[in-house]
Amino acid sequence: MKTSITWECKFFDDLKNTDLYAIGHLRQKVFVVEQDCPYIDFDFKDLKCWHVMGWDEAGTLVATTRLVPKQVSYPNDIAIGRVVTDASVRGLGVGRGLMQQSIAFCWDIFGKQNIRISAQDYLLKFYQSLGFAPTTKKYLEDGIPHTEMYMDLLPAH
Repeated sequence: MKTSITWECKFFDDLKNTDLYAIGHLRQKVFVVEQDCPYIDFDFKDLKCWHVMGWDEAGTLVATTRLVPKQVSYPNDIAIGRVVTDASVRGLGVGRGLMQQSIAFCWDIFGKQNIRISAQDYLLKFYQSLGFAPTTKKYLEDGIPHTEMYMDLLPAH
């Protein structure tokens, strides 16, 4: 089954109320309810970030990430965070499209440079297939095993 997704990227201040509501709804649906992980999702970083949104043919948000500038999550690196797809589109390539779009938007906005992510461990192979390499930094975040990963394009800084 082929799913047609319309991608867009907006800075926080340019999000419509309905965009922000859809982002919050999808993130709560997956991270809080599906993954049974109660936490405060809106951590004020969103205010400084760009937000990638993938809308299906019905106009429903089915995928989103936030693109994090340097000095918000990491002092020297940009990041992609809050990577989430709706269960209805998993297995259809939407997650891969979301990450490919997010990487491209990162480089368009911030210039081509290294990108860090905090990956849930069960997705390590997926992120490696996109060019991210795991670091030795492993940790529990909200009770879920994570590994810091890095897309290293530039010499060490």
